[in-house]
This record gives sequence, structure tokens and C-alpha cells, in this order.
Amino acid sequence: MTKIMLVDDDESMRLLIGQIVRRDGYDFCCADCGEAGLAMLRAERPDFLILDVMLPDTNGFEICQTIRAEGRKVPIMFLTAKGDIVDKSIGFKAGADDYLVKPFQPEELSLRLQAHLRRRQRESGGAGDAHASARRGGSYRVGDLEVLFGRYEVRLRGEAVQLSSREFELLELLASDPGAVFTRDQILEHVWGDKEAADPNSITVFVRKIREKIEDDPSKPVYLVTVWRVGYKLADHV
Repeated sequence: MTKIMLVDDDESMRLLIGQIVRRDGYDFCCADCGEAGLAMLRAERPDFLILDVMLPDTNGFEICQTIRAEGRKVPIMFLTAKGDIVDKSIGFKAGADDYLVKPFQPEELSLRLQAHLRRRQRESGGAGDAHASARRGGSYRVGDLEVLFGRYEVRLRGEAVQLSSREFELLELLASDPGAVFTRDQILEHVWGDKEAADPNSITVFVRKIREKIEDDPSKPVYLVTVWRVGYKLADHV
């Protein structure tokens, strides 16, 4: 069973996240400080780590750096009450994959976990990755929309849609796993090559441009769908 681990000194937060994680069908373990968290991580080998930034004996950035220095590739999401972009920059440089600011909606946490775990499965050569690999050189069709992988070509009702290279790469990423939610950080890393290489607002602009070309009504998209506060997905049916 997929295991989610949390390091947070707030008991109420440990109880809340434990409830969310178990409700979603994952195993759960937690620690209340950095030292105990590192020991538990090495023993439990979780599939995903949620790490509070402010801890009684250290901070999440230092723990993250230690984990990465040990060569561990477990996805790490920082949890903090601070929304300061400086803190986010430090976190990403330390090796974090995502950042969730408290307070948050349970559904937001669930969707972010799902997105990261799907991505890890693809990258580790799981079923999702095999499915995506099979599509390389092929295509994905949903409704009247068809994405031709590796060819920088999209068709709507059989007619070519003129997309820029980055617009295509964004759409191709979403089409690689239809129905899965991709976070803004995942999109930035895939299309721009670096989470910090572009303004996250650029994604909003690119999504709007794509919708203007593939949606009958861009204000009511049926193909390229927004998942509020999490990211975007390509519909797996219409």
C-alpha cells in the first residue's frame, strides 16, 4: 500500500492529515520533530513526504537537504503557514517538489497527492509510464480533439490546430495521462525545464491561448480543465 508520511509538531495537523490520507486509501505514519522524522523516513521508506517548515528542533529546509544528500528521491511537499515567495524559493532549492500553504482544503491535499504519486509511477516505470510510452509516436483522442505525440501536431475535427511549441508541450504533457491532475510546478518543470525558470502566471496565459484554439467556448472548457488551486488536466472523456 502507498505510504504517506508527515513531519509536523502540531498534533491537530497530524490528526487532520492522517484522516485525509487514510480516507483516500493510503497508509500513514507521522513524526513530531526533525530527528524523529529522519529516523522514521529511513525505517518506513514512504512513497511521499509532507514536511512542515517550522519544527521544534530544526527546520524543514535542512531536513529536505539531508534527505536529498542521502540520495533519496521521495517526493517532498512543504507544509507551512507562510506564503512568502522567498520561503518557496528556498524550499525548491533545497529539493522540494511542492508547497502547500495552511490553511488548505482537504480536497486540495488529496488532488496534489494524487498528481505527484501518478507522476512518480510514470517516472519509475510503472503501469502509467508504460501506458505513456506506448503513446509515443502515437496519438490520444478525446471527443473531436486529437494530440499526436512527438509530432507537435494537434487536430480538432480533423483540422490542424496551430499551436506554439510550448503550447503543444503543455497539452502533450496533459495528454500523456488523461484525467490526471498536473500541478503548476510539474508543468513548469516539464515545459520550461525548471520550476523557477518562468513565472507560474505564464501557465495561465498559455492555458488561455490553448483553450481559444481547441474549445468551442473557452470560458466553459471541456477538454483542458482547471482543478482549482491544484493545476490542470486533460479530460479523459467528454
